Amino acid sequence: MNRIYKQTILIIFDLSMIGLSMVLSQAFLDIIISVSKFNLLANYIVVCLAYLVMSYKLKIFFWLTRFTDYRALLKISFSLFVSYLLCIPYGFLANMTISYRFLIISLATSMILMLFPRLIWRAKYEWKTKNTKCNNVKKKTLIIGAGDGGYLFIKTIVDKKLNYDIVGIVDDDPTKHGGYIYEIRVIGGRKDIPKIVHELEVEQVVIAIPSLTIKDKEEILDICNAHRVKVLTMPHIEEILSDDFSTNTVKDIDIADLLDRPEIVLDQETIGDFLRGKTILVTGAGGSIGSEICRQVSKYLPKRLLLLGHGENSIYQIHRELQAKIGTKVEIIPLIADIQDQEVIDSIMATYRPNLVYHAAAHKHVPLMESNPKEAIKNNIYGTKNVAEAAKKYGVEKFVMVSTDKAVNPPNVMGATKRIAEMIVTALNENSKTQFVAVRFGNVLGSRGSVVPLFKEQISTGGPVTVTDFRMTRYFMTIPEASSLVVQASFLANGGEVFVLDMGEPVKIVDLAKKVIKLSGFSEDEIAIVESGIRPGEKLYEELLASSERVSNQVHQKIFVGRVQEKSSKEVDTFLSDLAKQSTSELKKKLVAFAKQE
Repeated sequence: MNRIYKQTILIIFDLSMIGLSMVLSQAFLDIIISVSKFNLLANYIVVCLAYLVMSYKLKIFFWLTRFTDYRALLKISFSLFVSYLLCIPYGFLANMTISYRFLIISLATSMILMLFPRLIWRAKYEWKTKNTKCNNVKKKTLIIGAGDGGYLFIKTIVDKKLNYDIVGIVDDDPTKHGGYIYEIRVIGGRKDIPKIVHELEVEQVVIAIPSLTIKDKEEILDICNAHRVKVLTMPHIEEILSDDFSTNTVKDIDIADLLDRPEIVLDQETIGDFLRGKTILVTGAGGSIGSEICRQVSKYLPKRLLLLGHGENSIYQIHRELQAKIGTKVEIIPLIADIQDQEVIDSIMATYRPNLVYHAAAHKHVPLMESNPKEAIKNNIYGTKNVAEAAKKYGVEKFVMVSTDKAVNPPNVMGATKRIAEMIVTALNENSKTQFVAVRFGNVLGSRGSVVPLFKEQISTGGPVTVTDFRMTRYFMTIPEASSLVVQASFLANGGEVFVLDMGEPVKIVDLAKKVIKLSGFSEDEIAIVESGIRPGEKLYEELLASSERVSNQVHQKIFVGRVQEKSSKEVDTFLSDLAKQSTSELKKKLVAFAKQE
């Protein structure tokens, strides 16, 4: 039923109720007292015309009936009062008999007949909504934090009538105990959580303290896990204040929240003017890093964003996501192509003439590439060469390659191909208007193929969680951090650099496994951790720079430039020509030997 049809029905209803109220009022007065007859039709016409004008001015018929509130009721009442009041001067001017009793009784009857059905409709809608929410399982929730974060979170839930049954608030500040936020009581501190959970049958806990330390988060997790209560955390303030905030916006505590270092936030304000209005190509745009680069770049409103990937589903998803977020502000073009196809890559560069290229497309899985070295070479080496050479040919301003710490002294095929790709990129910087750089960082939490999703999958099946070696360590960063570094590098690049992020101390994989188990609501007694042995091509310890590579300078907060060993284009091309002649058995040895740093 369209809106105009509904408005027409509402107008007919209101005018019918005014007529009915006048007839009932006249009949009532005829019964109890003898009244002088007057022109009922004339009064009806005056009231209806006045009511229609008032309703139009106050937009009464534009108000959705199910959202009727005191403001709507006041507007209707005021419109009726003014409309009936106008019958008095009209009666004098038309020399008609005026019955004040009739006007008062009819006004009151009109209000009842018009307001009561609206209230019934509103009550019916709320009852239906409430039952729908109940069917969606309205969980009993305990909020941790009675500060500004807790206040804002609770206020938003109350104002938007979200699907939470908040049973209480917990805060370690004793001066807040017994106080209220929106009629919800602060009922104790952290030590009281077990008792509160048991007595109030709490089903989930939401941490609403943005500044809570890692140690405190882990302590709360331990307490709640012991009592089988799910722990969630409130989203960022911007998400809470947005129109999209809903029950689903509250998220699980992420493994990044429990890293023993603060998340590195790079200053990207200075790159806004640099990216705005440009044509930008992202290869591997459907992957974890590539898609995040697209999200971050799109915020600066480039002229055109080219999403290039081999997998149609992942490109479709990021394309749809970006369109929903930024609409027509940026021209977003999805491109299904293989970077190994030199002719197609050349055609794309010639057609769109991008100003910047972020090259994130690559095969990254170490054991798989050990088994398929030729595919690693075709994609990581020749694919990179195709894109980089096309960028140089068609005058791209800057070309940024996404690299990895596995390119340092690589014992494996994947790392070796990425190191040789770095060589190709930095060598192309010679005598080129295009500025070529590579960005090297460690493991990315939550990316496809990373260890955290694997741990979660193993936990979901009851364990055990497998760690290749209890001594193994890795550098970790979040997907937004890694993508920020890549975008920042494009602004800082002068050409020929290999950028490296100071990622803090490496993390033991076994310690990471323990944190994921804790986040999943289990203890180490319930989910075992076992060693599975180092896989082909893996190292115990990763490096960001080889011993022969020294950091030349720091260019931005924790971004450094590594002075890596360079090879000329001729040297790289000669090796690649020789590589094509090698048998599969010799391929790995030649590849790793060439990529190793002296």
